[in-house]
Amino acid sequence: MAEYALEQLREAIILGELPAGTPLRLDELARSLGMSISPIREAVRQLEALGLAKHVPHQGARVLEFDITELQDLFEVRLALESLAVRRAAERFSEADEAAARHQLALFDAASEAGDVRGTLRAHTEFHFTLYEASDEPWLVALIRPAWHRSERFRPALLATPSEPQRIHRACEETLLGACVAHDPVAAAAALKDHLEIASLIFERELGGRGIFDRA
Repeated sequence: MAEYALEQLREAIILGELPAGTPLRLDELARSLGMSISPIREAVRQLEALGLAKHVPHQGARVLEFDITELQDLFEVRLALESLAVRRAAERFSEADEAAARHQLALFDAASEAGDVRGTLRAHTEFHFTLYEASDEPWLVALIRPAWHRSERFRPALLATPSEPQRIHRACEETLLGACVAHDPVAAAAALKDHLEIASLIFERELGGRGIFDRA
């Protein structure tokens, strides 16, 4: 029940249904999700651990404000960890890994076409972690997950009205997958970097401020 509550509340925050600053009142959340307070309390603790909520003394938990500076730091961490993961994945990539990744891209495209933001976010995450888990390095995947989850609330900006940057961002995923299928670690790492740099440009446009890799 706590895992279900966490997933529902996490997506509500990511999609802006629970805006920044919203109090996370346990009794109200329990009623809305049709469960007791105990799993809600645990879910809120997990939201705090994921960096999506913060406990305020004498007030309870609230949804955290956006922090673009934090996002810049997260992208630097992600680039280092995820580049290593796709390098190792490319060395070990199997036909089963390819089939699973292509299935997630098909789900991504179908959800995007239908305007299903939740489905698009889920397929995007599953695609990337199909690649990372192909590295056969559980410790590395475990390191990637916290930074990935902390980046998620910014990710709907990638799904704004389709434009050339969004199309390039999607094409980078094909290039990344192709490099893994070809067992080319150098090309996989380069494609991952291109993927994150395009995301940076989209965040700059949608969220305002500097690009993620522009820290001058």
